[in-house]
Amino acid sequence: MSETLSGYKIGFIGLGNMGWPMSCHFQDAGAEVVVWNRSEGPAKRAAERGMNVATDPATLAEAVGDGFICLNLTHNHVVAGIVDILEGYWKTGVTVIDFGTTGYRETLEFGERIAAKGGQWIDAPVSGGQVGAEAANLTIMAGGESDAFERARPLLEVVGGKVTHMGQAGSGQVTKLANQLIVAQTIDAVAQALRMSELAGVDSALVRDALRGGFAESRILELHGERMVKRDFEPGGRSELQLKDVRLMSELAEEVGLDSPTLKNSLQQWVKFVEEEGCADLDHSGLFRLYE
Repeated sequence: MSETLSGYKIGFIGLGNMGWPMSCHFQDAGAEVVVWNRSEGPAKRAAERGMNVATDPATLAEAVGDGFICLNLTHNHVVAGIVDILEGYWKTGVTVIDFGTTGYRETLEFGERIAAKGGQWIDAPVSGGQVGAEAANLTIMAGGESDAFERARPLLEVVGGKVTHMGQAGSGQVTKLANQLIVAQTIDAVAQALRMSELAGVDSALVRDALRGGFAESRILELHGERMVKRDFEPGGRSELQLKDVRLMSELAEEVGLDSPTLKNSLQQWVKFVEEEGCADLDHSGLFRLYE
């Protein structure tokens, strides 16, 4: 990888399945990377790779100064807690990039808070999962002021194969929730289709292969359909996070006045699977189990 980020100071908070490879890509592109992670294991791995490891988020913000702080965190309240800590340490000119899926209203609030300190917030949720993060070809949908997006573009293009500026603050999160609405309901549809085939005595693997390339083709039929056929539900995308996203999209739908019976049913299915059946840590393709 070329040194496209030479001279950049980048702080990265959240070294999970997505955040770790993304932070590595930034380092490989020549950036000075300082990281913080709540658990010690990923932080130790970062230190072994030559990254600077901050003792806490505030120390990370001090080290970055007017550079970039990237967040890849799981839940709204976690992002909010980090913002509360960082707010007293943001420098004028700093740009915060939130790569996670965060609530629309919360995103607007975070943007207003950093703007009051002379910084900028980019909501840049991603699609593509761990595989996309490792390959640096994530699909990134970004919201924020045009000048902030252009400043952040070199970073986004290091980890993204497709980067789109969606418009004003929050538009990236709206786009990601639209993505997740399709994903959540398509997983359910593929699960039903394959299980129905099995119950009718037809080989679900052959059904999946027969449908590939036709009008029902999708990445979910390709990847998650195979997981369903094989009953391989080791987590890639955890089901508890899918439920979190379905709840966020349900909140947004209510706010904008979209009355969607299928979304309401989807929420019920994911609540049943994750909370009632206790399958929070299974891959979201494991929703198939509801039909067994």
